[in-house]
Amino acid sequence: MPPPSGAYIGRLAPAPTGSLHIGNARTFLLAWLRARQAGGRILLRLEDLDHPKVKAGAAGELYQDLAWLGLDWDAGPAQALAASHPGSLPAVPDPYVQSENLARYREALEQLYRQGKIYPCVCRRQELQLFQSAPHSEAEQREYRYPGHCRGRFPDLAAARAERSDGKVAWRFRLDSAELTCFQDAFAGYQESRLDAWSGDFLVGRETEAGYQLAVVVDDHQMGISEVVRGDDLLPSTHRQLVIYRALGFSPPRFCHFPLILGPDGRRLAKRHGDSRLSRLREKGVKPERLLGWLAWCSGWNQDWRREVSLAELVATADFSRLPPQPVVVDKNQLAELGF
Repeated sequence: MPPPSGAYIGRLAPAPTGSLHIGNARTFLLAWLRARQAGGRILLRLEDLDHPKVKAGAAGELYQDLAWLGLDWDAGPAQALAASHPGSLPAVPDPYVQSENLARYREALEQLYRQGKIYPCVCRRQELQLFQSAPHSEAEQREYRYPGHCRGRFPDLAAARAERSDGKVAWRFRLDSAELTCFQDAFAGYQESRLDAWSGDFLVGRETEAGYQLAVVVDDHQMGISEVVRGDDLLPSTHRQLVIYRALGFSPPRFCHFPLILGPDGRRLAKRHGDSRLSRLREKGVKPERLLGWLAWCSGWNQDWRREVSLAELVATADFSRLPPQPVVVDKNQLAELGF
């Protein structure tokens, strides 16, 4: 499964909601390798629209983590450039920082509203829980299927706002009950879904602000991304994004979803599994080649997880067809020896 040839444009799209950990490092490494092996470009985009979770200083730290690991990019936030080129910050919105480009997302929301593809919703989370009668698939267990309570409920936006004491509404994408989404994932294979069966009309924004699903579609289209590389926990999101691509008249990129690194309990790696931040390794003076060697071992490219590996070696030898199809479960003893 070599990366596609031609005008390859990939991206690294971290969110400044906390420190990067080894799970993030593996996903970003795979995305970076796909681009470099294809002789293409890679863009860095700061996805900072999740305002309640965005942490002060997190963006600067993730730039340092990526640089420590050796993952470079061909274009990205001016703030990252300014760290090595003082005084270079432009006086215009940074195209690689989502929070500085809200106008382009508003335009997309307005287009979808004019087309009748989205409608205002005033439901609160507590109300949605009352609508739910049974849990859904494991991949979507944190969600409730939306039953369409506000679909067709309001004659116009003003009526919806009047229903809420704070006057604020959310926007939901109106799904066609018969709409099938399918795509051939570059790693996970053929994927097919009927969103209406497990998701229902899903959120794409609040008031004049777009949410994750809409923003990434607009960004990936405008940036000319040819392949989206990310963890397979986002496979369900891809189906949502595909219907948004259709509605906006955009051609979707190729998708490539890889298995995650999991904690010893088989759950997605998180703080509950201990401190696996890259900044911890940086502070201890650990060589990035040590972590790269372990990540290469996780990916089937290094027989001895203790052997240090360089990025140059990985670009020359990494074979994506050898990457295990199952998630990687961390070994606490290995992490302790690495420096965590």
